[in-house]
Amino acid sequence: MELSTLDYSIIIVFFSLVLGIGIYVSKKSGKNTSEFFLSGRSMPWWLLGFSMVATTFSTDTPNLVTDIVRSNGVSGNWVWWAFLLTGLSTVFIYAKLWRRSNVLTDMEFYELRYGGKPARFLRGFRTIYLGLVFNIITLAAVNLAAIKIGGIMLGLTPIETVLIGGLITTIFSAVGGFRGVVYTDFLLFFVAIIGAVWAAYYLVNIPEVGGITKLMSHENVAGKLDILPDFSDTEALISILVIPLAVQWWSSWYPGAEPGGGGFIAQRMLASKNENHAIASTFFFNIMHYALRPWPWILVALASLVVFPDIASIQEAFPNIEESKLGNDLAYSAMLTKLPSGLMGLVLASLGAAYMSTVSTQLNWGSSYIVNDFYKQQIKPSASEKELVNVGRISTVILMVLSAVMALALTNAKQLFDILLMFGAGTGLVYILRWFWWRINAWSEISVMFAAAIVSLVLTFSSLGDSLFGFVNESGNTIEGVFPSWARFPAIVLITTIVWIIVTFITKPEKKEVLESFYRKTQPGGPGWKKIIDEAKASGVEIADLKEKWSVPSGILATILGCILVYGAMFATGNWIYGNYSLAGWLTVATVIAGFLLARVWNTMKDDIL
Repeated sequence: MELSTLDYSIIIVFFSLVLGIGIYVSKKSGKNTSEFFLSGRSMPWWLLGFSMVATTFSTDTPNLVTDIVRSNGVSGNWVWWAFLLTGLSTVFIYAKLWRRSNVLTDMEFYELRYGGKPARFLRGFRTIYLGLVFNIITLAAVNLAAIKIGGIMLGLTPIETVLIGGLITTIFSAVGGFRGVVYTDFLLFFVAIIGAVWAAYYLVNIPEVGGITKLMSHENVAGKLDILPDFSDTEALISILVIPLAVQWWSSWYPGAEPGGGGFIAQRMLASKNENHAIASTFFFNIMHYALRPWPWILVALASLVVFPDIASIQEAFPNIEESKLGNDLAYSAMLTKLPSGLMGLVLASLGAAYMSTVSTQLNWGSSYIVNDFYKQQIKPSASEKELVNVGRISTVILMVLSAVMALALTNAKQLFDILLMFGAGTGLVYILRWFWWRINAWSEISVMFAAAIVSLVLTFSSLGDSLFGFVNESGNTIEGVFPSWARFPAIVLITTIVWIIVTFITKPEKKEVLESFYRKTQPGGPGWKKIIDEAKASGVEIADLKEKWSVPSGILATILGCILVYGAMFATGNWIYGNYSLAGWLTVATVIAGFLLARVWNTMKDDIL
């Protein structure tokens, strides 16, 4: 594929502007670790909200959605749509608690909530586990997507792609810090969304597809359109809809959708001006993330089924692509090669924007762990702020190199999504309850991490797991197990949950002083803290703010209304596109009503917080 002078001009201007912003803010970002990782805790909600959306507007996300739609239809997206429940519970229940904690990273939370050697071990181990291992896996997924885009659209080898993209993004991230990331995310979001929407409109109307009406009626597409899975197919119904909505959203730790909040979402909440800005930014993110973005990708994925009906057709069209990188996720990049000059440059710039936004966020977030929670705690507590910023910049480079190496060995985006989902299975309930139940201790979290990893490995990658839940052999045939395949995930969650509950009750609770200090600072409220509040009061100490009402009941109601609003908007949009105008109209009405009721509940909650 040949790029025109116009395409190159758009791409060069865009990346020059992004690098210019990073260099412009570098001096202020390098002042200290608070500036480098949190921008001095002064960010407004709208800027942080756009940053969250831009971060998840990654190059691997359209590839993942394309893989899902081509394999399981539109309804297959419930595997990530279900995380809306996690996101909105973070908005209305946990955002204010994170902001009150006033920690620099969510790893620092561990020595606020727990005490002694177990807390220090947990903080150090989680720093390496999430900041290094999980972060590298996430970055590798983004780099893998870039490799596929670079290979199909630009004819670049995998090594050339990661060298070019990685070098530009690493320089930007190391120089600009968090402030540079957030400022450019605002620009990157608009470039990314305009590119995605314009590309979808153009590709649906190319001669091979013939417009939206012909697309909807095409034999390769007609069976993939349902937003809900076929209720007569029990296997698909349970695995695609029931498990994500009933179990997955609260039980699994997944980057960007952590139960109870965490990761780069927590980083942005901690960088906000105050509690209300933290809540508003996360709510804005969830609306944009779920209601606005999926449909351009879904439309391109559906159109790809017409132009490239199977993987063999993709391979035939792009014979230079390595066999190890072939997969359904390639179809998104393959479709983009049909864009005209000018639009091609904009879309490539938008994909570059998505790549830079996600990678720069992950690099800054991961290096914040390495600096604040590992180097400063374990290596050199006396390190100066200048030294810590320099360590942050060096660790940024190291994270990028390691993730690029891993990306070269991987095949598709869904592969990594499933790995992350399995390794986080069963951990979510601890992250939810640690805010509201005093009995959760450091050993609860330590045990749940190790149990989740070990049980996931045994039931997913061993012969025991294959015999229990079945597997697909080398010929592509499904071999049945003792239990249906969909039971694997709930089994991991159940075993992991039993382990951490037993460990919690056979180990000592946290010291009274630690629990009282945590409650005094964050004011989580609820019956789970009654014992600690009463004991403190009996000792003549008042740790509860008597003026503040417990906002969790209102938060749960707001979460339900928020789900109706966002899902309603998402599915109304889909049905308007499909031409189901009557259903789309009713869904739109339900969305408006849910928004009105949510506004009333939110006003009540704001009064409670203030």
